[in-house]
Amino acid sequence: MDHFDLCIVGAGVIGIAIAEAIARTKPPSYSIVLLEQNSSFGQETSSRNSEVIHAGLYYQQGSLKARLCREGSAMLYDYCRKYEIAHRRVGKFIVAQENELEALQALAERARDNDVLELHWRDRKALQDKEPLVEASAALFSPNTGIVDSHALMQSLLSQAQTAGVEFVCRTRVERVLCGAKSFEVHTVSGEHGQKEAYRFHCSALINAAGLNAQSLASRIDGLDSAHIPTQLLTKGNYFKLNGRAPFQHLIYPMPAAQTSGLGIHACLDLGGGVRFGPDIEAIDAVNYKVDVQRKAQFVEAIRRYYPSLNPAQLEPDYAGVRPKLHSPKGQPMDFVLQTADVHAVPGLVQLFGIESPGLTASLAIGKTIAQHLA
Repeated sequence: MDHFDLCIVGAGVIGIAIAEAIARTKPPSYSIVLLEQNSSFGQETSSRNSEVIHAGLYYQQGSLKARLCREGSAMLYDYCRKYEIAHRRVGKFIVAQENELEALQALAERARDNDVLELHWRDRKALQDKEPLVEASAALFSPNTGIVDSHALMQSLLSQAQTAGVEFVCRTRVERVLCGAKSFEVHTVSGEHGQKEAYRFHCSALINAAGLNAQSLASRIDGLDSAHIPTQLLTKGNYFKLNGRAPFQHLIYPMPAAQTSGLGIHACLDLGGGVRFGPDIEAIDAVNYKVDVQRKAQFVEAIRRYYPSLNPAQLEPDYAGVRPKLHSPKGQPMDFVLQTADVHAVPGLVQLFGIESPGLTASLAIGKTIAQHLA
């Protein structure tokens, strides 16, 4: 039976970043296989988001999200410059209406607690000097927020990983994992349509970076206590695009609504000069990517709070993504979960759960963290 030193399951941006980081730090003899059940890399959460490089304003002080977002942002800008990945540090305005000023001030304090110091208060006049079509009483300006071509980023990271010896295998689903004393026996099925083939191999270490399927994969690992599999709450985010020229020069974010885990229906520029609005928050029972056109009225109402001159006729469905959120009994946002043997007592197994936003921004920092753990 074939043997690999490491198997990584899931070739979204997180799995690819982990593969690249580990391959870069290990000797050429260290064998890594990266498995993906879809026909190519990054076809789920990694390619269905806002493509924003976040600065790290919103997250709980001391959380993995706060630390890895801040570290990952700097690493991502450096990587994009080095490998000429399309990106732009466009900056972001977080806008507040009169009844939200206290919450905006609290957000500024949280950002400072997270060592995000480049954040500037703007009154209504200063905001409209930069964004004349935006209506708000005040705003915070984050100059280090940007946008990135996520597909080009993943393609580059995968190319770097493969050059360093990583074997990438797509159309391969992990059916079962048996935990041995010093290795894992991984049972897979490869191919599609009537051409499927079973394949088994051993690996010394296993990383579950399966994103939306991380809990499902964990449940198929024999020897893992199910108590260590956190409950997932699937949440769809719909996006609508604006036909015509973008009315803004920066990203425009409203204040997050109280008691929600989203950042609000924001205006996000793309590298082609267009603008889309979203995502909203829609609880779902199963993954689907169809944009619910019935939600357009809610979008119009939310957008007009800060962009009152919106013409609804210019707004049309774009795409949707699904976040792998973790369930919180109190309904509060939960942190990333990077789970090692210290928690689940399975040597060589690393599991990642709940890697939603700011996962793209944090991806290189997550890769570095996992690589250091396996060093």
